[in-house]
Amino acid sequence: MDTAELINTLDREGRLLAGAAASAGPDAPVPTCPDWRVRDLLRHTGTVHRWATGFAAEKLTGFRPPAEEPGLDGAELLDWFRAGHSALVTALREAPEDLECWHFLPAPSPLAFWARRQAHETTVHRVDAESALGGPVTAPEAGFAVDGVDELLRSFHAREKSRVRTRTPRTLRLRATDSGAVWTVHLSDGVPRTVRDDDGPADCELTGAAHELYLALWNRAPLSSVALAGDASLAELWRTNSAITWG
Repeated sequence: MDTAELINTLDREGRLLAGAAASAGPDAPVPTCPDWRVRDLLRHTGTVHRWATGFAAEKLTGFRPPAEEPGLDGAELLDWFRAGHSALVTALREAPEDLECWHFLPAPSPLAFWARRQAHETTVHRVDAESALGGPVTAPEAGFAVDGVDELLRSFHAREKSRVRTRTPRTLRLRATDSGAVWTVHLSDGVPRTVRDDDGPADCELTGAAHELYLALWNRAPLSSVALAGDASLAELWRTNSAITWG
């Protein structure tokens, strides 16, 4: 996906998140994040948005830790979230294509990184906000979902921080039925290695629409929402060890 499209997605998803949060109310529990209420979701996501904005708007070339989450609540918290989201969208839209700033995953450019990361960050948390309403969540578009699975497997879990490891070599395959996208994750006691192919046998294969894989791999839907063949322990390994911490 190109950068402009990702920024447009970030814009739309942040608005949807705010709308769902307003409808649910700040005290509503968030089923996809059992320790959170909606106020926690808004405080976290709004803080991440402002953190990202600093790098793009101020052209920071070194890491700066995020600010503390605010103690705001109710309508004041929602206004704060909307203002921070709007500032992030504006900063990315106005940033030059050759923007130089700190970023933490491989990308064609820092601007492309922040547009992609914040589009997926916001989409995942929009799903959280919608889950607080108690009904079905809006499915991400297939191409965007494929990009999100790609970021998760080939960027986040290509880092030493990944805890998805096995004592002996194993293979996990993911197949998106609506897009033709396939990922093969080679697991070992080292960093997972993911390739975009379906060569060779797999110990476990997860199959579903791209958005189903996206939500399941980001732990926003149960693994039972996708078809599983082979060794279920690898799927359970993913569920318990794949959580991403930001930074």
